[in-house]
Amino acid sequence: MNDRLLRACRREPVDRTPVWMMRQAGRYLKEYRDIRQKIAFLDLCKNTDLAAEVSLQPYRIVGVDAVIFFSDILIPVEAMGVSVTLTDKGPEIDDPIRSQRHVDKLRTPDPALETPFVGSILKRLRQELDGKVPLIGFAGAPWTLASYMIEGGGSKSFAEIKGMAFRDPKLLHSLLDKLASTVSAYLLYQIESGAQVVQLFDTWAGELNRQDYEEFALPYTQKIFDNIGRRVPRILYINGCSNILESMCASGADVLSVDWRISIAEARRRTGDRVALQGNLDPCLLLGARERMLAKAAEILQQAGPLGHILNLGHGILPPTPVENACAFIDFAKTFRH
Repeated sequence: MNDRLLRACRREPVDRTPVWMMRQAGRYLKEYRDIRQKIAFLDLCKNTDLAAEVSLQPYRIVGVDAVIFFSDILIPVEAMGVSVTLTDKGPEIDDPIRSQRHVDKLRTPDPALETPFVGSILKRLRQELDGKVPLIGFAGAPWTLASYMIEGGGSKSFAEIKGMAFRDPKLLHSLLDKLASTVSAYLLYQIESGAQVVQLFDTWAGELNRQDYEEFALPYTQKIFDNIGRRVPRILYINGCSNILESMCASGADVLSVDWRISIAEARRRTGDRVALQGNLDPCLLLGARERMLAKAAEILQQAGPLGHILNLGHGILPPTPVENACAFIDFAKTFRH
């Protein structure tokens, strides 16, 4: 069994650094695009056979050291009773959350009843993988999910959620707490269904300064990780995390996944031996000259050292990425030795 990722999460010795890529099942692969031509995105997330197939594509084609199950962070939000539409521009919420009445209407769903397809996909993948590489489950963190629910979709300014935070913090906290309960149950269900690692995506928490992060995002991440306990390794990803890195160490995560705006050397210096690190190649490097990309990958590996590091991108792989560059990145990581 290739358990390098599990060992790296626990900061145990490995013979080489494990490597995978966020959004590794996606549009850069022709095989994925062929399937997507026949089925809508949300329908794909709920189809056991096809979701398992696209989850496995990066393992079969690119050779990554872990499989992350194919889904979307808004699946549990939909199960809470929110109408979610996924368009080419991103997610859209029909009736954004703006009042306590909206929050009170939201369910705290039983994932086994409301999202049984998630369990089916994970069980299928564990069966298919047969221990060859670890299986990663994931969810969106409360602040990031709330941002979509309050903004009505993606945002550049996050004016609606920040306005609520500073105008009516009690209302926002009631939503965040309900989301933390929902996500806790959702991730525990994933673990029961076969996930061996879980990653919490708090993509938009980097929009907050440290004080606001510690008020509106961190407590809910802590609640989720406390509820999960030490059943499986826990990874926390935040885009634009350099200003809140020390606070992230208090989240209960075993691994902090960092973006490319901070060097792994600085992240290591600031976090010490409290957590393992994941990252952090700029995804755009995979669009450029291969020599430059591999030189940067080598720099990251050298700075991170041999213990407690998972090589990954600093954000999701981009749709225009040539598959051969993705393969070169993974192959290089597999041959690199400290």
